[in-house]
Amino acid sequence: MEIKDLLIFQSVARNGSISKAADELCYVQSHVTARIKSLESKLKTQLFDRHSRGTTLNTEGKRLLVYTEKILFLIEKVNKEFQDSANPSGALEIGTVETIMKLPMILSTYHKNHPNVDLTLKTGVSTDLINQVLKRKLDGAFVTGFGNHPEIEKVEVFQEELVLISGSKRISYDNLKNKPLLVFNSGCSYRARLENWLYDEGIINAKVMEFGTLETILGSVTAGLGISLVPYSTVSHLEADGIIQCYPIPKKYSDISIVFIRQVDDYLTSTMKKFIDTINQVTNEPHLMTLKPIINVFDHEKYPVEN
Repeated sequence: MEIKDLLIFQSVARNGSISKAADELCYVQSHVTARIKSLESKLKTQLFDRHSRGTTLNTEGKRLLVYTEKILFLIEKVNKEFQDSANPSGALEIGTVETIMKLPMILSTYHKNHPNVDLTLKTGVSTDLINQVLKRKLDGAFVTGFGNHPEIEKVEVFQEELVLISGSKRISYDNLKNKPLLVFNSGCSYRARLENWLYDEGIINAKVMEFGTLETILGSVTAGLGISLVPYSTVSHLEADGIIQCYPIPKKYSDISIVFIRQVDDYLTSTMKKFIDTINQVTNEPHLMTLKPIINVFDHEKYPVEN
């Protein structure tokens, strides 16, 4: 079985057409047809259902596509690895939740040291990002509240403390609990923590309003629309300016880990290795540590946590 045959098979599967695959790969149509028939002959099975509109993967074709994408992915990784390891290049697709305050420092440090890498960033909620790493749609991702998974390797980035936030006027916890929840989509670990805390506090059917960006959530909180649960590092400046109020909640819900994840069986290319090295550099250098522990910010006697 030749790699070129797998590339042709992948293109036909993606395009649903022999002619479109031929155009994409700059082959004559007869060559693509011959290679697909050769592949089917070697595997002793038909891979496509042919019809007037083109081709559609059958069950066996779908099975082969899973292996094909893994094989081609590993070949691409090997090619990248045999480039100059001291000066990596190529593409690196990274996912992240929106609230990683150290991310700009990590990205700028990496880009400064390795300008030939084409770095792409995609935001989302933790559950979606984890699934995309598992499906190899992302090379890695920064996520929160991640435990363990047999197919995933993780790098600890730092610890965060989540705080409850409301508008500029301080109110009681009882009133806070009955405010609308301004949150990201399902799959966000911050949202899950907030809903679990309220559930344990006896608030069963809280009103939920979903937003797509942290900026919109913070703007809506400052406007008095509701409450949210966010890392203190993202809102400390707003609290200092009196724009919002922050409230501690029990550590069971407030302590959360930020980790970087990648497929455990992926070959560690120089591109990825340098990225992980950059994470460790930014995390471990004291002058880059800007987060403040929340215990130094809140007066727990003045604003006690209500259990």
